Amino acid sequence: MNKDPHQILVRPLLTEKMTGLKEQLNKICFLVNPKSNKIEIKQAAEEALKVKIDSVHIINTKGKTKRLGRFEGKRSDLKKAILTLKKGEKLELFEGV
Repeated sequence: MNKDPHQILVRPLLTEKMTGLKEQLNKICFLVNPKSNKIEIKQAAEEALKVKIDSVHIINTKGKTKRLGRFEGKRSDLKKAILTLKKGEKLELFEGV
């Protein structure tokens, strides 16, 4: 059951709210594979990013139904993971220059 970390961690989520969490609480956010669980996400993040993770919180977001005139479509469902880094850990990927 050893998956490639890049199949589990789809991409980082960089919004104003997540940047605030990073600066104040040492948390980072990723969009993750919808079929992954907390344990897989933690192992993938530690392997890919070379940092120690304290905890993982999951947010499942249902896609909205959107309309354009008489045509209707649906945005895709998302699964987000908020990773809390252990004390003293820093992730150079998100640090400003």
